[in-house]
Amino acid sequence: MKQKILVISLLISFAGLFATNESMAVSAKNIDVGIENSLNMLKNINGGKEVLKKSEGILVFPAVFKAGFGLGGEYGEGALVIDGKTVDYYSTAAASIGFQIGAQKKTIIIAFMDKDTLNKFRNSEGWKIGTDASVTVITVGADGSIDTAKTNKPIVAFVFDQKGLMYNLTLEGAKVTKLKR
Repeated sequence: MKQKILVISLLISFAGLFATNESMAVSAKNIDVGIENSLNMLKNINGGKEVLKKSEGILVFPAVFKAGFGLGGEYGEGALVIDGKTVDYYSTAAASIGFQIGAQKKTIIIAFMDKDTLNKFRNSEGWKIGTDASVTVITVGADGSIDTAKTNKPIVAFVFDQKGLMYNLTLEGAKVTKLKR
């Protein structure tokens, strides 16, 4: 009985985490400020400026919150930037099951390195990483620079936490949905 109550409580908590309404939604202005800060983090890594210059578009989620206790979930809002201008707003959400406990905030930057891939993303009705597209997560090498051998892929991603670029994780299964703003 206690286990059922715990599971139901967790499910209600996670439903609340993903419920979005006007009062909970991040404002476009706040997202834009977060995007500027996030892109500056990438520019400060050796090779980051080059990735930004080569990309056709950058999808930035300045604050993605993840929490879990057996069941986990994450959610964040961001925008697609093309030629330095915000063109559309998006959300990202994912769920997970397994051994996990705690909470985390991270920043996700996804660079579309060719026009065709960017157009496929923009024309999709909900885009799932790993199903609709393969995304290469870039890590920082021992010399503090980006592994440029991987930046020739169609879609590359960078994940930061409070300590900097995160190592060895996946974005597989995250769903990206266009928001009306």
